[in-house]
Amino acid sequence: MKKLILIGLFLSAIFLFNTNIFAQSNLISAKETAKIMKDDNVVLVSTRKASDYAKVHITDAVNVDILSLCKPGDIKGILKSPEEISKILGEKGINKDKKIIIYDNGKNVNAGRLYWILKYLGFKNVKILDGHMKAWRAARKPVTKYATKINPVTCSPSVNKEIIVDYDYVKANLNNPKVIIVDVQSQKEFDEGHIPNAKNFEYKNIVVEESGTLKSPEEISKLLTEAGITPDKEVILYCATSARAGIVFMAMESMLDYPNVKIYDGAYNEWKTK
Repeated sequence: MKKLILIGLFLSAIFLFNTNIFAQSNLISAKETAKIMKDDNVVLVSTRKASDYAKVHITDAVNVDILSLCKPGDIKGILKSPEEISKILGEKGINKDKKIIIYDNGKNVNAGRLYWILKYLGFKNVKILDGHMKAWRAARKPVTKYATKINPVTCSPSVNKEIIVDYDYVKANLNNPKVIIVDVQSQKEFDEGHIPNAKNFEYKNIVVEESGTLKSPEEISKLLTEAGITPDKEVILYCATSARAGIVFMAMESMLDYPNVKIYDGAYNEWKTK
């Protein structure tokens, strides 16, 4: 009887440990990821190129091509409908019942983009692997070249309209003192053209370039404050296609608890055509 009680306590401790990992910031370490990968409810998602995935990827990861979630056409980066994206995700074994961990090549662009897309579709349990593939290899965790067997699931969107804006919304708020429009492109790109009244805050500011990890919340908060991007305002993030805006959204929304952060989907590529 005592043995059964001890076993029950041990299993409960494991469950609570895994639950607590997902209750923390939306960054997760390689070590923490490895501990919960045997959980059937966890899906690890590579957002690297399909060719890179075919060469080597984290064992048991599925691959999602970010471009497959966007509409074809002259304006690059505009998302397909929530229903179309959900169908693609479901075919990869991804839905809102799963705990999702995302990684990319270390630049945080693709991972940040998918993070925001999943949040837009109503996903709750989404994390980014801090340090991505480099951190996984440094931790000596398993990799493979063989594609992961996928069990398709039904994925239905619950669209969060509070975190996405369009051209008309941005245009209407250009001179709104309660709104800050933030261009996360490089200074060079910003100087070549940007949305009127936008501030420049390159997404790379929050990334430790050598490791691909994110800077601490304190460092990121200081940088944003110095740039005049404060949590008392509504913040609209954008770049050329809105891809680079995703990781800044994650940092502000998850690590710093900014209450009102949105992304302009389609972004400057669309703006220039109007």
